[in-house]
Amino acid sequence: QVQLAESGGGLVEAGGSLRLSCAASGRTFSNYVMGWFRQAPGKEREFVAAIRWSTTATRYLDSVKGRFTISRDNAKNTLYLQMNSLKPEDTAVYYCAADRTGYSMATVPLSYDYWGQGTQVTVSS
Repeated sequence: QVQLAESGGGLVEAGGSLRLSCAASGRTFSNYVMGWFRQAPGKEREFVAAIRWSTTATRYLDSVKGRFTISRDNAKNTLYLQMNSLKPEDTAVYYCAADRTGYSMATVPLSYDYWGQGTQVTVSS
């Protein structure tokens, strides 16, 4: 049973930084693609970033390129999202997700098999 647990969300002023963590457990993730998504009130869930666990290849939403960095720590089985230069429009619930097929770094939520419970990020102006 794969379990994902996010942490690190909170309230921050515009221009500030946060680092989200996602503790993964239940199996080996070497062939997985891991992703971060976000969902703001009244909006659809949106792809933010993805990483291939084995190669560390990454993919980002255009609006977060240069501000957000996705990474993973093999020893800790943990996924991270470092968020810098935060903007009010980054406000959302952020979710960690895992794609067990690992075929591509998909941007659609349906491609991911496992999800965390989410962590709230609020950026004040």
